[in-house]
Amino acid sequence: MLETRFTTTFGITHPIVCGGMTAVGKAELIAAVAEAGALGCLTALTQPTPEDLVKEIARVRDLTDKPFGVNLTILPTVEPVPYDEYRDAIIDGGVKIVETAGANPAPHLPAFKAAGVKVIHKAVAVRHALKAESLGVDAISIDGFECAGHPGEDDVPGLILIAAAARKLSIPIVASGGFATGSGLAAALALGADAINMGTRFVATTEAPVHQNVKDQIVANDERSTILVFREFRNTARVARNAISEEIAEIAGREGATFADVAHLAAGERGRREVLGEGNMDGGMWWAGQSQGLIDEVLSCREVIDSIMADAEEIIGKRLPAMLGN
Repeated sequence: MLETRFTTTFGITHPIVCGGMTAVGKAELIAAVAEAGALGCLTALTQPTPEDLVKEIARVRDLTDKPFGVNLTILPTVEPVPYDEYRDAIIDGGVKIVETAGANPAPHLPAFKAAGVKVIHKAVAVRHALKAESLGVDAISIDGFECAGHPGEDDVPGLILIAAAARKLSIPIVASGGFATGSGLAAALALGADAINMGTRFVATTEAPVHQNVKDQIVANDERSTILVFREFRNTARVARNAISEEIAEIAGREGATFADVAHLAAGERGRREVLGEGNMDGGMWWAGQSQGLIDEVLSCREVIDSIMADAEEIIGKRLPAMLGN
């Protein structure tokens, strides 16, 4: 067993996190992650209302008595989101771990702290991580350029970003972006992290609430099977490469293009319905990271976590020490 600052601070067995994923971070997946000894985070805004989030929290509790968290991503939206009400639903549900992402979490920290909730904040740059630390968060999840989702505009890969963050932060660090194996966990720990976050690897599990075609596609894809979109709009996103994402990139690259020109293709509702729900792999934009190149089969969450831990412990406990000689 690997004990780190993260496992002791957050009361989990293994230094592995399944962070928030829209339309994927639901009770059946998060409970399975928790049961296997890692930390899973429900995605608050996947639930249509704060009341629905309360019900989803209860659903996790019906499936596990292990610790779990909730992701609250704070982003500008066309329709106002009642973030305060979602925050209160998390607190009222008795959840003691929250993963914040997007905008500055400062407005929500006093309420979380008063309720004894520990906060992990996701950041894509060391300067943002330092700001979050100064606000009083309990851990930082640092996203390298390899990650699915929004890696920021600096294009710093994990090999540099994790080590740079570790040199300046004093709170536990979760390394995110490109992780799917035990060797990745061992590498992250060597770079100064205290845990790893995995998204794409957990989508390719038996418990993930997405169409089987999505899981099979992740297995079939390799490390080149992603594409960066929205760079022209300074909102860079790494998504799976398919007909839709390539069309988005082509249209956005035209002179004078605006987000409105691709909004119908990039709509989250379309991707969730057509891809995640129906399994039409060219039906919409969907999210996946470069770690696809490291995923060879669909496994249960327990099998994924157990194999990663066994490999990491063998590397740290046997292979690397053997290199020291006498």
